[in-house]
Amino acid sequence: MFYGLNKFIKNLLPKQLFYRALLIVATPIIILQIIISVVFFDSLWIKTNKGMTRALVGEIKFFIDAYDNEQYNKDSLTKLFSESHNLKVKYFPHKILPKDDLERWFSPMDRTLRRELKSQFANHWFDTTSMQELIDLKIKYLNGYFQFIVPKDRVTNSSARIFALWITLPAFLLIIIALIFLKNQTRPIINLAKASAKFGRGEDVDEFRPSGALEIRQAGYEFDKMRKRIMKHLNQRSEMLSGISHDLRTPLTRIKLQLALIKDKDVSKKLSDDVQEMEKMLNEYLQFASSRSLEKSENFNLTNLIINIIKKYENEKITSDISENIFMDGRKNLIIRCINNLIDNSVKYANKVHIQLSKSNNHNIIVIDDDGPGIDKKEYENVFKPFYKINKSRGDAKSSVGLGLSIASDIIRSHGGNIMLDVSPSKGLRVKVFLPF
Repeated sequence: MFYGLNKFIKNLLPKQLFYRALLIVATPIIILQIIISVVFFDSLWIKTNKGMTRALVGEIKFFIDAYDNEQYNKDSLTKLFSESHNLKVKYFPHKILPKDDLERWFSPMDRTLRRELKSQFANHWFDTTSMQELIDLKIKYLNGYFQFIVPKDRVTNSSARIFALWITLPAFLLIIIALIFLKNQTRPIINLAKASAKFGRGEDVDEFRPSGALEIRQAGYEFDKMRKRIMKHLNQRSEMLSGISHDLRTPLTRIKLQLALIKDKDVSKKLSDDVQEMEKMLNEYLQFASSRSLEKSENFNLTNLIINIIKKYENEKITSDISENIFMDGRKNLIIRCINNLIDNSVKYANKVHIQLSKSNNHNIIVIDDDGPGIDKKEYENVFKPFYKINKSRGDAKSSVGLGLSIASDIIRSHGGNIMLDVSPSKGLRVKVFLPF
């Protein structure tokens, strides 16, 4: 029960740090304003209005009693009361009180006035809406009624509006100031997240400058150090593999020249095949070493790119199902290399290859199905490891060093995507690639 309630509350709360911090700042201010307002209206404003209304009703009661006891000069008493109490009084004999109930149930002034009048007079009627600054009050007397035109400031305290204004404006002002400071505090975190995402996709990150609070600066400095260490390691790896591969090309070239001088054609042919196999391996090493290219990202048409790749193969084995124009941001040459590796791998071991391109809510999806022997599910994770070769079906190729899928996986993950293996509908291998927009 408590777990479900806790999960429900978490779902209601904002997910972004900026809005969570704003909630932490704004909630106490709003709660404080509500408490102060309730205390003010209950303890001060309502009680003050109640006392003023009770005083007015007491004055009216006193006037009616005095009018009832006066036998000779009732008009003078009425005039004196009107002038001294700042209200108008008039007696209407042979008149009946109005039947319309104009009382507003949501108005504290109306509720207080009704309560105090009811305690003193059995029959009464009042209207607080017809006149903007006046109250029309009628009290039953003998066969008619008294009409009292009373200013509203006799029963209510006008300082409530000023109080509400002064209590609301500073609250909004404080929240706006908090918004500005929170935006400045969360901006370094957003910049750090963007730099991390950009570096994770393999893109070149400009010199990152940590800013913000001490803890955020510390995280920024550590990220920058980590980035430089990783880049140094990758460069060393690439330089080492490239150097080895280039150094081996020189003796291979000499061997080729010497093979051309051998008179025994059978021996020469066998040795030439071995040299070509070694050259192919060296090319794969170089390709693996350069899989983290410094090429800049660009927006390109992924649909046209795949169609052009398929056309270059000029192979009837390859069919496609591509229906819409799909664009993505990435390093175009690396994506071409990745798709070429995947198609090469399928064409090598299958008779039919089918390529699909579609779009979901968050990813572009490339599916490559074939009818080859496939790969054991236990080997799905291993085949993405560099230099890993399986002894069955697809892995049994002399010229392969086990880098094709490693290079493809490295390129896809450097773009923030993912690659998965599964069984195709024709019982071969399905390669499913997810690339962000």
